[in-house]
Amino acid sequence: MSATTTASRPTATAASALLLNKVPEVTIFFWLIKILCTTVGESLADYLNTTLGFGLTTTTIVFSAALAVALVAQFRLRRYVPVVYWTVVVLISVVGTLLTDNLTDGLGVPLWLSTSVFTGLLVAVFGTWYAREHTLSIHSIVTVPREAFYWLTVLVTFALGTAAGDWTLDLTGWGPGPSVLLPAGLIALTALAWRLGAGPVLCFWVAYILTRPLGANLGDYFGSDPSEGGIGLGTMWTSLLFLGAILATVIYLSVTRRDQIPAETADEARLPVA
Repeated sequence: MSATTTASRPTATAASALLLNKVPEVTIFFWLIKILCTTVGESLADYLNTTLGFGLTTTTIVFSAALAVALVAQFRLRRYVPVVYWTVVVLISVVGTLLTDNLTDGLGVPLWLSTSVFTGLLVAVFGTWYAREHTLSIHSIVTVPREAFYWLTVLVTFALGTAAGDWTLDLTGWGPGPSVLLPAGLIALTALAWRLGAGPVLCFWVAYILTRPLGANLGDYFGSDPSEGGIGLGTMWTSLLFLGAILATVIYLSVTRRDQIPAETADEARLPVA
């Protein structure tokens, strides 16, 4: 699903402030790595928090600091660099998961309430982003403000996906295997809606949110004991497996550049409105 809109040009901005597009082209590789990242966000957070006994507070501090460093590196770049971009996504997936876990396990906030709060926050971020930039297309991330809105949106979608996914599991009582089917089915319906002419930006962000519970449920399926309906790899090996898959895919994309925004698309997005 592409997130291109006709309103893809930034407002009147000095040419020196314009960047090459800072995000990848939306291809099958984009969705593959996104799902892998969400799985790592779930399994790695659980491994450090529970298996290693770091606790929610320490785990949150460590990953928030790492995310801050990665974001500084990302914002200093003037173009999309796969290894930096996807490092930010992996770290933001962990932090987004921890935001919901801290609310639920640390503060006792019900999942329905955190889902509602993050939904409202996401609407507010989208509304502010659109009011300022007149587009929500990821093909127009060519200024620092747009990139800031983009990463804030990504963080909120991870937190929302975690809360909504956990809430759904609480309501249904589904095990690791069946729980994968619901988000996968909803993503398929979203893709079908896009094919039938639904708005590409809306479909993109709906699918982006849904990949969070899909990836988390996959992590539970790979990590859970067979007696609980899982494969039994455990959180450590699940994290290593999916991190290895992410690394291999990122190396492939870095070499082949198959997820680069086409030059003509990037050039059009960089043009200021007359």
